[in-house]
This record gives sequence, structure tokens and C-alpha cells, in this order.
Amino acid sequence: MSTRSEGTLLASRKERDAADNRRSAENFVRLTERELDRSYAVACLILGDRDEAEDAVHDALESAWLRWDSLRDSEYFAAWFGRIVTNVCRDRARRRRISPITMSVLPEQPAPDHFGAIPERELLREALGTLNVDHRIVLVLRYYEDLTLDEIARRLDKRTGTVKSRLHYGLRALRASLESAERAVAEEYK
Repeated sequence: MSTRSEGTLLASRKERDAADNRRSAENFVRLTERELDRSYAVACLILGDRDEAEDAVHDALESAWLRWDSLRDSEYFAAWFGRIVTNVCRDRARRRRISPITMSVLPEQPAPDHFGAIPERELLREALGTLNVDHRIVLVLRYYEDLTLDEIARRLDKRTGTVKSRLHYGLRALRASLESAERAVAEEYK
């Protein structure tokens, strides 16, 4: 093979690789754009802080980009990226070692308040902030993300029994916190 034809083959291979890389990057951007709002909301619910949630989603995007080649099928991107977001949030919450957290900084709900749901929602957010991070994550994934127990177990790399236990104890602690808040409000109005 002549040097000229080797140079032509090398140049065409580089062009193909560059085109593949562009398509891959465009695919990554397209898929992440679909998940950003939901990921930010999940991060806010887990971390209870908008700035911390933004940083967590940014870190998750960075991590996902670095591991982009490990995703075999883009059909599973939402679950794959959701797992990365959840892990980043859990790590941040544990490093911060702050529990309870102030949950009043969560994203606003787009639905109008017709029957006084805003105070109830605020009580729920505050009660959610009193939970430890493992319970909070399971509750957010179950009731906000609407994942099944098996899906949560896969996302957290835990056994389904562990997820059930965390859900049970998380709901119990949430209920106790809400009842305590309701008693405090009732005492306030006496």
C-alpha cells in the first residue's frame, strides 16, 4: 500500500470517528435534556436545597458523560441517569451530614392551589426533611418518581426487602413528623 493511500485511509477514519463522536454527543445532549427537570426536582427533594440540587445534577451530568460509553442501550438512559443522580445526591447528603434539612426551598408546583393544599404541602416538605437520607430517597423514588419497589432496588443496588424496610420505616417517621407538626399547629391556634 502506498503512503498516499495510507494517509487517505487514516484521514477518512479520523473523519468517521469525528462524525461518530459528534453523533454520540448530540445523542447524549438530547437524552439529558429530557431528564434535567425531573432530575433537578428529585435532587431538590432528596437534598432540600436548590443550589445543592443544581450542583448534584451538574455532577451527575459530568459523571454520566464520562461513563457515556458504558451505556449499552440508550433506551435505558432514564434509569441509568436516574441512578447516577440518586447516588450523587446520597453522597452529597451524607458528606453534608445535615438531617433534618429545610425543605421549603423546593421547586414550585405548577398546579394552582384550590383548597389550601399549599400549607399541607409545606408541612409534608418539612416532615420529609426530618427523615434520614436513605428513607428520604426511597420515599422520593416511590412516590415522586412512581417507581416500583423492584425498580428502586435496582436503582439503589439494594435488595427489595431492604427497600421495603426503608419505605416502611420512612413512612412511619414521616407520619410521626406530620402528626407532631399538626399538634404544634393546633397548639398555636388555642
